[in-house]
Amino acid sequence: MQIKRKRMLLAFFVLSFGCFMDMRMCTVVQPELRITTIKQEPYTVSKGTQLDGFCMDLLSEVAKKLGFKYKVQLVKDGSYGRQEENGNWNGMIGEVIRGEADLAIAPLTLTAAREKVVAMTKPFMQTGISILLRKDISEETGFFDFLTPFTVVTWVGILIAYLGTTACIFIAARLSPCEWSQPQSEHNRFNLLHSLWYTAGALTLQGAGPHPRALSVRVICCSWWLFTVVLLACYFSNLSSSKSSESTQVMVKGFEDLASQDVIEYGCLAGSSTLAFFKNSNNPVYRRIYEHMERTKSFVSSMDEGVRRARESNFAFIGESVSLDLAVAHHCELVRTHEVIGMRGYSIAAALGSPIIKNLSVAVLQLSEAGELAYLQSKWWASSCIANKAKSSAMQTHSPKGMFLVLSLGLGMGTLLALLELTFKSRRSAAEQRKSCCTVLAEELSLRLRTNNANRPQENVDKA
Repeated sequence: MQIKRKRMLLAFFVLSFGCFMDMRMCTVVQPELRITTIKQEPYTVSKGTQLDGFCMDLLSEVAKKLGFKYKVQLVKDGSYGRQEENGNWNGMIGEVIRGEADLAIAPLTLTAAREKVVAMTKPFMQTGISILLRKDISEETGFFDFLTPFTVVTWVGILIAYLGTTACIFIAARLSPCEWSQPQSEHNRFNLLHSLWYTAGALTLQGAGPHPRALSVRVICCSWWLFTVVLLACYFSNLSSSKSSESTQVMVKGFEDLASQDVIEYGCLAGSSTLAFFKNSNNPVYRRIYEHMERTKSFVSSMDEGVRRARESNFAFIGESVSLDLAVAHHCELVRTHEVIGMRGYSIAAALGSPIIKNLSVAVLQLSEAGELAYLQSKWWASSCIANKAKSSAMQTHSPKGMFLVLSLGLGMGTLLALLELTFKSRRSAAEQRKSCCTVLAEELSLRLRTNNANRPQENVDKA
């Protein structure tokens, strides 16, 4: 008996060792998994005869980690999966329940209802519910939008240019003998108040008097007029570009704004988890949104239809924020509101009790921790609007920077001409009075730059 027992133990150890060594062989002969998915950009798209997209890349990475083969098929009825009135499920969820597919990989929202009938992995992408609509019906017109054609730096530069031009006209009019020939006996027509008024009048293309006579002052005034004309042209051009697509009829920033207006029609994907969220919510705002959609039957049959209606009409499409971000990346006239509600995740679905679901969740977490999921999202959600926006801004926005340089040159030239005119007069006066030119020039400068007698005739102090 002991010999027989020893032989049985030996045979048992031999068989155990053989099974242990042949485990790889057992994993290799696993059956090919059937994968069901649905066409939706960029998750699953057609590339010739093959399927490509975010979900296909994710499936490839998961298959490498778990070492299984697979065959992908599109869902027959083109639905994600919702429970019908008879209690049965359609779409990808229904195919998994009926055993027609082993896995469903798509932007399937992890919900309590789906979790009851299928097993779902840890989410591979986080999303929420938001609103997609055109930019012209989502932006508000502010009180100071008339300042938007120029930046703050440009407006400060314009103010400095205005004050600098006023000061140059005032100084040049005092220095030039052609403008103020007899400071002892006549008024200076271009005092500080007149210079401020003349410069301001040019901004409105109105020639406010008095007008300059000296060449130096005219050079400064011409430079300012040229600067003003170009400045106004740039302002109106930029204003027209920035306001060409704006509308002040309605402004939508979130769901409360959407529910409080009746100008914009809105709806969501029929039979989606987004619709279920509004239907089951106790929030009065969300309930109003659901009742409006149910009353007007403003549902869309596909994501593409919702995006198309948002582009072509006053329609706000309510959907998953990640999918809406893709639409914004491809269509530059669309925008997604900042408000996101009902955060949830996209998961892979398998049959209840499936032994692979645990390993799938671990693989998804490993890809997330390694940054692979973030890379795939940046790959498939790349925006085509960045280059277009930069090109559009370069073509439409006009900058007056060059005119600041031209104005500076004109102000400097005019002030220099005023000094030259005064120098020539001083030389003639010095020759007549037989004095030094520098002495006469200093006397002229002292007389013209004094403020106590600059704006009224000098009184005769030589009394008998």
